[in-house]
Amino acid sequence: MCILFFHFSPNSPSAYRFILAANRDEYYARPTKPADFWENNRNILSGLDLEKGKEGGTWLGISRKGKCAALTNYLQPITNIDALGRGHLVSNFLTEDLDGLTYLKKISLEGHAYNGFNLLTVDFSNTKADMMCYYGNKGDQEPRALDPGIYGLCNSLLDTSWQKLVNGKKLFTEAINKSCGLPPENLVNELMKVINNEELSNTVILVDAKGHVTFTERCLLKPETNEWKVSSYQFELET
Repeated sequence: MCILFFHFSPNSPSAYRFILAANRDEYYARPTKPADFWENNRNILSGLDLEKGKEGGTWLGISRKGKCAALTNYLQPITNIDALGRGHLVSNFLTEDLDGLTYLKKISLEGHAYNGFNLLTVDFSNTKADMMCYYGNKGDQEPRALDPGIYGLCNSLLDTSWQKLVNGKKLFTEAINKSCGLPPENLVNELMKVINNEELSNTVILVDAKGHVTFTERCLLKPETNEWKVSSYQFELET
């Protein structure tokens, strides 16, 4: 199960504006590239899909220009093998010059062309209010901006009351409260404990009040030997 927990506190004067902890549960045989800045665009940081026909897509990414997006697949019994690749929903947002709500409204007009998905977008700005938006093509709501708060998202709609999601959201909240005021690495460690199970990829993103980004990924390199790699990146938002 793919799970995202996130805390959105736009333009917080003293705490984190954004905290995200994510588990990516994907087929281990599916070829992917661990998180790094793109070779053809050093402003964007994400993992990349390498599967034939879906190259260049991603499930989670952030840019120096103040854009972030995350995707989960919606659990459905039958999928359309001819549907468009969902990973490009994230990579396109990170590269296009559209705010999140405008982008999601555009995507909602063609949502039927994809298998089920949930898409989160964040626009960070050091001069105006941050904005976080959500759209799920299997729901009955239009794309919408989210209020400040703590949310959970898995392979159903936003804040679905699945027990695993409810329990994880509680632990996520406790980890944030426990690490309040401590260095970023302490919070990263606590959040990794919350999501640290045997999934393909665990990711934590922190954006502080001054626009400093800490991006940490724990990625499974070799399932047969349980070999993991932890990578961490830090940079300033250019917004």
